[in-house]
Amino acid sequence: MEKLKFLSPEWIEKAKEIRDANRDNEGQLGTVIRMNQLVTDLPFGSSELRTFVDTSTGVLEIELGELENPDVSVVIDYTTAKAIFVDLDSQAAIQAFMAGKIKVTGDLTKLMALQGSMAPTETGLKIAGMIKDITD
Repeated sequence: MEKLKFLSPEWIEKAKEIRDANRDNEGQLGTVIRMNQLVTDLPFGSSELRTFVDTSTGVLEIELGELENPDVSVVIDYTTAKAIFVDLDSQAAIQAFMAGKIKVTGDLTKLMALQGSMAPTETGLKIAGMIKDITD
């Protein structure tokens, strides 16, 4: 299987295909959050990537771009983002936040609620494994 660079356009497209193909088996999220993310220090192309997370429909939507009037905005470096979102390393998130590598503006309680509502499910772990398998 071809490995794709985390957050490259090809990786984003393939990860979206994986999520979409498994969407019917995902549970509804109980937390509503609209969050912008700025990922810095990308090792390719532009040095930054803007994405957003929106759970207002009950499912996790991750897209390129920015939302108007987000609940929270996060700035995170590429290496930390990969550790959190691909390796599912919650310790990396805590350590990076404490070290100032993750900057949060807005409603931090909503971000924490989202993290708490995303307990691993069988489908979620399957999706995460499939995404990890395609990631370089």
